[in-house]
Parts: sequence; C-alpha cells; structure tokens
Amino acid sequence: MSKWTDVPLQASDEEDRSKYLLSVKEGVKTMTGPGVKTVDVSEITQAVRKLAMNTTSNVPMGAINALEQASLQEESPVGKEVIRQILENHRIAREERVPACQDTGVAMLFIELGQEVRLVGGDLYDAINEGVRQGYIEGYLRKSIVNDPLFRRVNTGDNTPAVIYVDIVPGSDIRITFAAKGGGAENMSGLVMLPPAAGVEGVKKFVIDQVRQAGPNPCPPIVVGVGIGGTFDRVALLAKKAVLRDVGSGNPHPEYARLEKELLDEINKLGIGPQGFGGRTTALSVNIEFAPCHIASLPVACNLNCHAGPHDTIVL
Repeated sequence: MSKWTDVPLQASDEEDRSKYLLSVKEGVKTMTGPGVKTVDVSEITQAVRKLAMNTTSNVPMGAINALEQASLQEESPVGKEVIRQILENHRIAREERVPACQDTGVAMLFIELGQEVRLVGGDLYDAINEGVRQGYIEGYLRKSIVNDPLFRRVNTGDNTPAVIYVDIVPGSDIRITFAAKGGGAENMSGLVMLPPAAGVEGVKKFVIDQVRQAGPNPCPPIVVGVGIGGTFDRVALLAKKAVLRDVGSGNPHPEYARLEKELLDEINKLGIGPQGFGGRTTALSVNIEFAPCHIASLPVACNLNCHAGPHDTIVL
C-alpha cells in the first residue's frame, strides 16, 4: 500500500480548494498543484551529460562572429593568419564534434532552479556530477581535476567534482548553464579591494594591468569578465558570470556599457594581439557585472577567458 495520502489543502477562501492537494509521507508535506512541476534528477543528469559532450566542440556563434570581424580589422599579417587558423580550428571542431581545445576545463554549472519545481529521484548535486562524469568519459574529454590541491594532487579520473552554483528563481523551469573553464585563462585572473576613492580610473588601471601582465597566457583574443562591487567572494562570482555573457552583449546600464567599450579600446591598444604575436586584436569583448557594496569598499575582480569560451544552456 502506498505511504502517500492526499488530503485537501486548507486554502484561503479566494483559492479554488479543489486544485490543490497536500501529499503527506512519513511526516513530510509537499504541495502539488497548478504551477508545481515535478522533475526527476535523472533528467538533469542527462542534460548535463549532453552539455559536457557538445559544448567544448561548439564555440558560441557570438565569438565566431567577433573573430570574423576581427580578421577584417586586424592590421598585423601574422595576427590575421592566427585568426584565420583559429576560425578553421573551430570549424573542424564543430563539424567533426571534437573539442576546440585540448583543455576541456573545470566543469562549471550555473543552475537557476524555479521555486515551483519539485525535484525527485535523488540529490541535485550528485545528479549534476554524474552528468559531468558521463559526459567527460563518453565524450573522451580531458579529465583535469585533482582531489587535493596541495599535498596529493591525484586526478579524480572523471573531471568531478564540478563547481556548482544554484540560484532559486521564480517560475517552474530549470535553467542549466555549463561552462568548461580552462586553466590557462583562469590562472590569469585577479581580484583587488580598492578604496572607493580609486573610482573609475582605479578600476580601469587594475583591469588593463591584469590583461597586460597576462600577455599571451590566456590565449588571446580573450573575453574579459569584470566584476565590480559586492564583497570579496561575491565580486569573483560576478566576474565569472560576466565572462560567460555572449560576446558583444553590452551591459544594459549605459555608464557600465560605456566603460566596457573604453576598456576594450584600451586593452586592444596594448599590442599583445592574437596568441601574443602582436596586433590590435587582444580582446573580443569586455563584459561587466556589478552589485551593491559596502560604503568603505570597491571590490573589483577580473576573470579572463580564451576566445573559445565554451558555454551553453539547456532549459528543462
């Protein structure tokens, strides 16, 4: 006999009581009814598996379009040739369904979980990691995760655990964004806690210096993600989310959109160029995300991505 018993929910007079049921199981109560969607976590596993296998071979079209435009504007003959080879590499990767880069990165998952979703069948985090494990093994992707960062750097063998962020949002959808974050660009990231008096010029100096010091290491042309505000931990996540925005998608706030363009112009004057061989195409895009912060602080973080910047999204 089922342990589940359906009993009417004590709804307000304004609600249609017949539309809602309260399920009771061993003292745990779960409301079901209009707007509440039940999702088995195995669906999340399969979505993550698909993203892991497909994302690394399909460079976002925004980046492809920006590279094609850069090839027309690049003045350095060597720079032009490098961009041509990058575009050819990405074409082959897409057509033959092989990774565009040998570094298939840390699996990063950004989950927007609708508050009207009920998950069943297991643990969300276990389901995500199982999808990563399956995708990296079945897709023959490089496994790059060690279980201890300092003393025993032993490869876990399946690229787990993933880095997972979950936000609860309105609605009944599950939005899963997967990013394969390579080590070369990630190692060139930086964070600073500026005094508020540093202002716009202080922010610009930090970001430009970060890119200058990175040189060829993040495999330019790059995408520059900038986080401004929040706290020490929050600003790094802002920069990470910024670097995953589509290339050329300007910040909706006009002052930050203007700052993005100013930084892009200054960065492309550094002369680092495609793959560090010189030229005017050092960055394809500068993306800024910002958040409120303490009156005594001006946190700034810079997260770099290579031109491929593999990421994609599935909505369940």
